Amino acid sequence: MAILTELRDPRVKNVTVVGVEVLPDMKSAKVFVSIMGNEKEQHLGLSGLQNSAGFLQKKITERIESRYTPRLTFVLDQGVKNSLEINRILREVLPSDTATDTEESRETDSNATEN
Repeated sequence: MAILTELRDPRVKNVTVVGVEVLPDMKSAKVFVSIMGNEKEQHLGLSGLQNSAGFLQKKITERIESRYTPRLTFVLDQGVKNSLEINRILREVLPSDTATDTEESRETDSNATEN
């Protein structure tokens, strides 16, 4: 929430935290983020986040009781970008009828799991 509401760095925008890996000793954490935009905007956002790491670590200190506050490292997660690219390639390769059948199949599968 602090990234969304409290950071004032103009480079940090369109950021989604995808996941966090914390070492067992709680001394460091990798924060995986997805940043919408072109490659330049993503790298600017990532450097803005890294520059704001101290502020965010202070916010974590205020919210958790621990001997150590994890040192934050931000990593650009390519998962969303990769899935969009795969989707684009599949739309180009597969005939449009197959794509419609696949979507209908997914809807049927998800309805079956809900019931």
